[in-house]
Amino acid sequence: MILFKNINLQKPKAVFIVLSILSACAIYAGVDAFSESEVNFNAEVRPIINTKCIACHGGVKQSGGFSLLFREEALGKTKSGKPAIIPGNPDKSEIMKRLTSHDPDVRMPLGKDPLSADEIAILKRWIKQGAHWQDHWSFIKPRKNSAPPDYDNQEFVKNDIDRFVLEKLDEINLKPSPEADKALLIRRVSLDITGLPPTEKEVNAFLKDNSSNAYEKVVDRLLKSQAYGERWAGMWLDLARYADSKGYEKDQHRNIWRYRDYVIKSFNEDKPYDKFTIEQLAGDLLPNPSDDQIIATAFHRNTMNNDEGGTNDEEYRTVAVIDRVNTTFDVWQGLTIGCVQCHTHPYDPFKHKEYYNFLAFFNNTHDGDLAEEAPTFIAKKDYDEKKEGEIITYLKELTGDKSAVPASFKDKRRKYLLSKIAIKDYDESLGIDFNHPSVKLLGFNSYVAYNHVNLSDIKILSCSYVSDKGGKLEVRLDHINGPILGDFDLISSFGEIRGANSPVSKPFTGFHKVYYILKPNNKGEGDIRMLGIGFSGAKDEKFSLAQKEGKLSKKDSIIGSLKNELSKVINPSGTPVLQELTDSNKRTTHVFIRGAWNVKGDKVEARVPKSLNPMPKGAPNNRLGMAMWLVSKDNPLTARVAVNRFWEQLFGYGIVETLEDFGSQGIKPTHPELLDWMAVKLMYDYNWSTKKILKLMVMSGTYRQSSAASPEHLQKDISNKYLARGPRLRLTAEQIRDQALAVSGLLSSKMYGPSVMPHQPLGVWQTVYSGMEWKLSEGEDKYRRAVYTYTRRTSPYPNMINFDAPSREFCMPRRIRTNTPLQALAMLNDPVYTEASVALAKRMITEGGKDIKSQIKKGYKIALAHDPDVQTLDKLFRFYNKAFVYYQKNNNKAISMVGSKENARKVAPLTLVASAIMNLDEFITKE
Repeated sequence: MILFKNINLQKPKAVFIVLSILSACAIYAGVDAFSESEVNFNAEVRPIINTKCIACHGGVKQSGGFSLLFREEALGKTKSGKPAIIPGNPDKSEIMKRLTSHDPDVRMPLGKDPLSADEIAILKRWIKQGAHWQDHWSFIKPRKNSAPPDYDNQEFVKNDIDRFVLEKLDEINLKPSPEADKALLIRRVSLDITGLPPTEKEVNAFLKDNSSNAYEKVVDRLLKSQAYGERWAGMWLDLARYADSKGYEKDQHRNIWRYRDYVIKSFNEDKPYDKFTIEQLAGDLLPNPSDDQIIATAFHRNTMNNDEGGTNDEEYRTVAVIDRVNTTFDVWQGLTIGCVQCHTHPYDPFKHKEYYNFLAFFNNTHDGDLAEEAPTFIAKKDYDEKKEGEIITYLKELTGDKSAVPASFKDKRRKYLLSKIAIKDYDESLGIDFNHPSVKLLGFNSYVAYNHVNLSDIKILSCSYVSDKGGKLEVRLDHINGPILGDFDLISSFGEIRGANSPVSKPFTGFHKVYYILKPNNKGEGDIRMLGIGFSGAKDEKFSLAQKEGKLSKKDSIIGSLKNELSKVINPSGTPVLQELTDSNKRTTHVFIRGAWNVKGDKVEARVPKSLNPMPKGAPNNRLGMAMWLVSKDNPLTARVAVNRFWEQLFGYGIVETLEDFGSQGIKPTHPELLDWMAVKLMYDYNWSTKKILKLMVMSGTYRQSSAASPEHLQKDISNKYLARGPRLRLTAEQIRDQALAVSGLLSSKMYGPSVMPHQPLGVWQTVYSGMEWKLSEGEDKYRRAVYTYTRRTSPYPNMINFDAPSREFCMPRRIRTNTPLQALAMLNDPVYTEASVALAKRMITEGGKDIKSQIKKGYKIALAHDPDVQTLDKLFRFYNKAFVYYQKNNNKAISMVGSKENARKVAPLTLVASAIMNLDEFITKE
């Protein structure tokens, strides 16, 4: 700076003088300043380290005491006492000597091919220039004020997304494709936004609308549709590993469908993504949480439970907590954090201890690996008081019980406890009328002891270990050595304790449901007071035996069914949710040595990884604070991962293809500037609105392109990652099934509620140690959308699995599309599609006129949103004629095909045509 003090750099002569001085300095220093460009660590050095060095010198192994994972480690002393890298001096850096040695016992990497001359030159220049490090691109916060490239193409550019795409297409010398045909475009966008095809009426209206905003009106209508939430919930349920069963050996039923309904509603109301995140991770910790916010926390109760006998409950509770850590990073950070359970990450900047710092956020919830899955939450809407009254009235008539019916209980907790809690004596202060007909008709027994309290104060803890300690009842959290929750006098508190079937002198030792009272002490903490253990509902053994042997009269059978129904009404099943332990009962979190849950190392506190953004100011150091950290606008990953996932759903590939890995081993983004620009848009301009970011994507010229691929397209970009044409993808399992039901007219629009059981092959559920049965749903429930289909982890719905739906045992960030013969067999033979073919054939007859070709044409347009070309129509007509001749000769086969005698010979050949249409590649593909 002193050298240039008096030089006017505005003059050419002055510039020449400066350049001459710089050149002389460079020559003196032994560096050619104009031929040696600065090395880009991420682009040039990191790939060499990750592919050639990190396996032996990283988070897992640090051979010779040398690690290249972090700069401070790379420049630190090795086992020899000397550093391997000396910034500015490659000739004295041991790493360069090892890389260039001719001795195979010394040369690195050992036992593998040596680095190329170019790779060695890059590393030498990098060390010479100071061995500077860079954070991986995904750990750098996206810039807020980045502008789209200055590209203009009036026919193609519909919004700024297209300018980014044009810039990349220029780099590979490709031109964008023209806009898709209107009929194909409305089918594409309808399937993408709602998961359903457009109706013929909707297609015709769009084709006739020549206004400049005709397409935008379609998009807005689709975004307002209730079907939108059902379509996008399907994507989210893969991430949430949602299922209607617990997993593992027995894989018993789990009552968690209210969480699925929460997800559907959240998408439909366009709940901001940051709020959606916080509710699922920590809705229970929000001030005065609503029912939906508590139910949202079932996101992390979708973890599996192991009900197999002989398993260690604490081990599998820990497995569930570990799954919550890994899933949180999969869903919101797109990072492979799971390996850090056992060792420091070999490629990304996460240390072994940091895994357990983060695990501590999830380690203090009440739930455990127990069969009953408490804590569960019963929402106000779960209790149907009107239905209870109707059942009781009918039972009174059938049984002849004419006693007066007291006023119904208003408090949902009292309703629940009436059928669950067992109380030995009765006290007026409890406020319960045990003569209520619900109690009398179901015959609930009274067991165990009580304290003088209000039932609204009662909490339920079911992950407790109960044991008799010399006249004391000791209650511990999680396991026999867990924190003591209470120590109670057996005699004075309980008197005689009774079991479910016969009196016993003391309670069982082991895990039991515990009812307890929380009363705040002078410190504002919960002071536990025991209410009782165990529960029992009386069984009518004679009734059960008669029912089993089929000896019940019609009247008794009805009474039994009504009692069962009444039991469900007054004792609704709760949704498993998260509930935090009080501070006085907090668990201590330790590092697991080499990831083993029972080999514990240092004690750790809840912390977020150092390499990412810090916790927001004022955020509590618990799950709520962690959730706030995830959706902080300083977090470099959450918004990127979200927009990338939405992009993949529309275009088939994410901008980062590896949705599950934004780390240094993931595939590089094709359009990094576009990804960052959309991430900023989502956070700041759209305030985390999912609908707005999706509308931006589908309104782009990029999305609207024809999907036809030219030879040049296939040669330069066969997978269409650079988007010179529109997306052409096989539909998801759910879309294929829903589309078949929709075009046939069978699809039910019924929303929400318990999962349903449509047609599936017999015998699929013949599993060991389980009495669960697949009971075909009745009425319209057989034809509801695929998102409502019952999902059992060990035996998923076969048709869905054929088309790549996951079993939901683990978080699935991305489905890999396959093409197998089983898919064709399913489309041709699965009862869902054969029934849909019959229904579509009947539509063709009633809506297509009297001419057979017109009927076929109608069916084709219903299914594919446009008329068939002449050749296709002719092929289908010839196929019809062959089928017609066959069924004229084989009437029984026609009846079997259609399922009824009425018009069987007429419907059967068109059924085969309908099936052929549904088996066209065009039908199962979004074009």
